[in-house]
Order: sequence, then structure tokens, then C-alpha cells
Amino acid sequence: MAYKFIDNYREQGARKKLVATLREKGISDRRVLEAIGKVPRHYFFDETFWLQAYMDKAFPIGDGQTISQPYTVAYQTELLHISPGDKVLEIGTGSGYQTCILLELGAEVYTIERQANLYKRTVQV
Repeated sequence: MAYKFIDNYREQGARKKLVATLREKGISDRRVLEAIGKVPRHYFFDETFWLQAYMDKAFPIGDGQTISQPYTVAYQTELLHISPGDKVLEIGTGSGYQTCILLELGAEVYTIERQANLYKRTVQV
């Protein structure tokens, strides 16, 4: 699967709106919000569904799995209080979005995916 990594004003604006939504829902960790604002969530979707990437909803990614709702990712990450250099073991890589948020915060992430199709898709990205 060949991806065209495009991140223009439309996607950047959608991320800013998503960050504002998460802030309204109670996410207050500045670093978590900045990470959400930097990581292009649409890269973890098939190009056909890019318009749905910045909705605060879970979305199917195949094999009966979903990319988690952005609020869930932000809330879980906020609870971890990640500091640069912290080691994190993530079970269930899925799309890799949560992994990238943790990496953006400076964590050293070890991640495992048991679904072969998801693993292959994530490795390609």
C-alpha cells in the first residue's frame, strides 16, 4: 500500500479543532495536547477516510480492531505522566497512533501487535 503523506492546512486546522475539543472535554496536560496537535492522525487511515480522521470517534482499522477515539488516547496518555526517557510496553499496536503520541512525548516505546494484517500495515507506514 503506497501512502501519499500530505499534511496541508485542512489537516492541520482539523487537528487544532480536535485539540480544542479535547481541551473542552477536560484534557489539560499541555504536552499531551501538543502531541495530539503534532501527530497527523489521518496518516493512520486509508486515504478514502481522511475526513473522518479528526472526529473524536473510534474508527475501524481492520481485523475487528479500531483506532481509538482521540479522547481515549489523550486521557490514557495524560494518566501516564510520561517524561522523556520513560519506557512503555504497549500491547496491541493497532494502527500505531498511540505509539506515535507516546514517542512524541519522548517515551521509549516497545509495542507488540498479534494481528498479522495490522502488524504488516503498521510496519509499512
